[in-house]
Amino acid sequence: MDNIDRQFSKAELRRNLLQTRQSMPVREWREKSDRICSNLQTSVLFTQAKTILVYFSFRQEPDLSPLFADTNYRWGFPRCVGKSLHWHIWTSEDSVQTGAYGINEPHPNAPKIEPVDVDLILVPCVACDYQGYRLGYGGGYYDRLLSLSEWLTKPTIGIVFDFAYLPQLPIEPWDKPLKNVFTETGWVNS
Repeated sequence: MDNIDRQFSKAELRRNLLQTRQSMPVREWREKSDRICSNLQTSVLFTQAKTILVYFSFRQEPDLSPLFADTNYRWGFPRCVGKSLHWHIWTSEDSVQTGAYGINEPHPNAPKIEPVDVDLILVPCVACDYQGYRLGYGGGYYDRLLSLSEWLTKPTIGIVFDFAYLPQLPIEPWDKPLKNVFTETGWVNS
């Protein structure tokens, strides 16, 4: 399969999975998101972490917001700056702003989080495969982040619904596999 075929199949797969996700009834989305949160809370990776990088749900991604009120953790959220993600501390008492892609972000003046302080990264995904590769929205933000030396050893968990956990995704040389994947049915080892 050449590069053009892979890009087309990635774009087509992304479109189909996003359509499936966004057509999920809100009640089902909430129930599945809540199960993912419950599963995370029983994970040793999660319970032993102190600083966790997460995301604000967008376009019916699994919603992790029930976790954010737990003050035993320091929560970090991304801001898109150019082609990079900048991470900031955020609490449920802080406001957010809408970023360039329509995604909620912390304010630029919120305290920054340095890679050395991060214990776990919960990664939003359109899909993940059994090898840990993810399909994102196509901007490459997480692939660039995870290829940097200061992020290479950080535990990562891809967060997807079961229907988006697939045997194999088309991958590119720059794609970085995640170390773990969680769905509403639990932890799956990649």
